Amino acid sequence: MPDISAAALRPDDRDLLRGILRRLAGGTPGYVLMAGLVDHDAFTITELVGTETDSLHRLFVRAGEGVGGGAVARGRPTAVNDYVGAPQISHQHDAAVRREGLRSMVAVPVTVDGATRAVLYAATRDEGSLGDAVATHLLGGARAIGGELHVRDEVDRRLAALRGVDPTVRADDRDARDAVRVAHAELTALAAATTDPTLAARLLAIDAQLVGARQHDAPQLSARESDVLAQVALGCTYAETARRLTLQPDTVKGYMQTIMAKLGAHSRHEAVATARRLGLLP
Repeated sequence: MPDISAAALRPDDRDLLRGILRRLAGGTPGYVLMAGLVDHDAFTITELVGTETDSLHRLFVRAGEGVGGGAVARGRPTAVNDYVGAPQISHQHDAAVRREGLRSMVAVPVTVDGATRAVLYAATRDEGSLGDAVATHLLGGARAIGGELHVRDEVDRRLAALRGVDPTVRADDRDARDAVRVAHAELTALAAATTDPTLAARLLAIDAQLVGARQHDAPQLSARESDVLAQVALGCTYAETARRLTLQPDTVKGYMQTIMAKLGAHSRHEAVATARRLGLLP
């Protein structure tokens, strides 16, 4: 088995923040955008777009401090129309904000399972409200980051459980074989859910170790067909499979009909049994 430790597989979450900021910059031209990962109710601003100085780079912010710390403490967006003169925030970081020349600012927390994991900022050098469009873009970015962090957390959790799974177990070792089959279905679902192509490729490489070699006469299933078949093999309904793979139930049904035709099967149960015999499923 390849290295399946979380440290070996998890991409740098700062790269995720950086990518989202660059995407947001296209929809919010002229704005300063910033982000940082939260750790123990504090964060460091590591990603910045549109700044003219380095005064805010690596700025350490605790919960309750300024706009971003306020968003962490309250668990909701926080905004000011004039940062230095705003009475509703604390002012530990005024010098850094002044040096960059920022006036209006909004910070949005990124939450995953109720915990704040990152903070996104948008700011301008003009006094006044940033407007609904900017806030909408920022909230969309926060949702995208939160969704991907949730997937990565699930990868960490499931890979930790997978360390005890042996893909070479005997066919009569039912509990161990079931564990391999569950791991296969979960890995394919996570690979389909992540927005990081490198992580997806690594997960599929691990999954290939679980499935093993297929027979030479096995039909070729597409990646998505294999994903659907893995979920159905666990006993998932079309609706459950659709939810796990972010598809529509009718789409899953269509994939399953194609799979059964390729395998010469007349039912889902027969398709799963045939796929296992041909080495398409563990």
